[in-house]
Amino acid sequence: MDRGEADYFIRQKRTYPERVVVGMTSGGDVRIERLSRYIFTAPSWPRSLLLIVILGLIIDLTLLRAKEPIWFFGTIGFSLPAIFAFLLTRPSVSLLGKRLSWNRSGLLALASVVVGVIATALAAIGADSGFYLPITYAAGLGIVLSLRMLVLVAVADYRLHRMVIPAALQSAAGLAAGYFYFGLEFLCLATGLLVMFGIGSTIFIWLIDRPLKRSFGVSGLSFVNAFIAHMTDGSKTMEDFFREIGEEVTVPEASLIFSRDNREHAVLTAPNVHPGPMGEIGSANLPKIIHDSFDQEVLVAHGCATHDFNLVAESEAEKIIDALSISFQDLNFSDGASRPIRTTHGSIEILTQRFSDSILMVSTRSPEKTEDIDYTIGAVIMAEGHKWFRDVIFIDAHNCMTTVSSPVLPATPLGTEYHRAALSALERAAAAPLLPLSLGVCHRLLPFTREEGFGDLGIQVLITAVDGIKSAYVLFDGNNIQEGVREEIRDSIADLVDESEIMTTDSHVVNTVSGKNPIGLRIPAHEIIPHVRSAVEEAIADISPAKVASATTWCEGVIIFGSQRIAQFASTVNAMLIFIPPLSLGMLILAFILSILTFSVIV
Repeated sequence: MDRGEADYFIRQKRTYPERVVVGMTSGGDVRIERLSRYIFTAPSWPRSLLLIVILGLIIDLTLLRAKEPIWFFGTIGFSLPAIFAFLLTRPSVSLLGKRLSWNRSGLLALASVVVGVIATALAAIGADSGFYLPITYAAGLGIVLSLRMLVLVAVADYRLHRMVIPAALQSAAGLAAGYFYFGLEFLCLATGLLVMFGIGSTIFIWLIDRPLKRSFGVSGLSFVNAFIAHMTDGSKTMEDFFREIGEEVTVPEASLIFSRDNREHAVLTAPNVHPGPMGEIGSANLPKIIHDSFDQEVLVAHGCATHDFNLVAESEAEKIIDALSISFQDLNFSDGASRPIRTTHGSIEILTQRFSDSILMVSTRSPEKTEDIDYTIGAVIMAEGHKWFRDVIFIDAHNCMTTVSSPVLPATPLGTEYHRAALSALERAAAAPLLPLSLGVCHRLLPFTREEGFGDLGIQVLITAVDGIKSAYVLFDGNNIQEGVREEIRDSIADLVDESEIMTTDSHVVNTVSGKNPIGLRIPAHEIIPHVRSAVEEAIADISPAKVASATTWCEGVIIFGSQRIAQFASTVNAMLIFIPPLSLGMLILAFILSILTFSVIV
């Protein structure tokens, strides 16, 4: 390879604009998937304010029927404090350099009204509501303070001392209303209760933050802050959190480089890191980042890696790109390739094609679920392949999703099945004769969105032609394929090529809080197939004689999430979520009992 060809392969650095994103899943990832049920969209703030006003009016009308009516208590005691808090919470949070949307401020005010009304309504259990109302209203203000403290440290700033004043706004306004109706005695009682509830809430927040602090040395609430910031404005502060818990590794990346006269070169590479966790955090958009860093067409397939091998930050991709660039120098090209060979062992199918002294292996379990394959399994298969071949490119086609499921782990029955299937495929390919190779390539963007399961790269097609046999390697930029869609696509191009496999990059740019957004779930196969056929036809028209070289490079010093960190993190978070409801209920009941005892002593 001369210097000019080498320069052709050296990447051109580019910058990428931040986007407002549209994941995270499997083992531990399955438990992360369950967290999505806690995510919801806040209603518009005018709707929240309207409900606040309506609730106040309903209470006003209800109290008119009491023996001793309390005029406008609903409006003055609940609606006005909520509106006051709504107007000042967002500005007070913004003064501290944090963000809180008007919609969230409105929803928090509304939720506080509802909680306060429920607590105060307990006055109805007494024969004389006038006796019970001050204490239940005061306790309601304390519960509102607790609620607002917890919510604000979660969605705005995990540093509690900075959120005390924004959290106290609604209760403080309620104190003024209580003083207006019940006098100085109420003011003293309610102030004491607010202090009591505030201390209890501080202890509660410390307790729920403690598990992640002990396990990972980081604040769990800071992670929640970063996650919400990512969801709302595309912030990448989550990467700082992941870097704190990450660990350094060195992983291999195997590639095939195709050279053609007067045609664009093409690269098929399989990095053994995972394109996750979600949106554009970490390596979630890794296939596009790598693709856009080179002048030639680069197909970034899914190697063997689970969420443990997510990059902690997008900047870590530079290390992979640098290593890949170096591997493109001093290549030795040859024109020999074998016919495609499909090997079946148990539920595993592997499409194998030999290229000179290297081999390409694409594995699938479709129509059974195809999930992430642990790095160790891929490393073992690559090591076994080195008995016959210099470079082994082993790809997880990642092309059949049923449910969000656990990865394939070493030594399990399924992991052993992959190993044995690969050995069988390697032995068959080693004996395959080498024949002249021709190649065609096509890259098309698709008219589908991330929300519909399609990443930014669309579809890439690489077709090899050996001894008159055409093989199509179709790569979608997406996270898996809906069950059965792979078979429909293969059938639709069977008249164009003799062999084919449908793959995905496993890009998690299509995921936010849910790990299930495969190709074919939201866009039916019959709408995808015309684009696939057109791309395959274009790649066939592009076929010309080709030479091929291969390279395996070691990507060193890459910071990833770390072994079993996702599983540990998910387990810790889910354990916290299990204990939070009973713990919070117990603390509220205790505070409420103390409130009644205090009031009884004063009276």
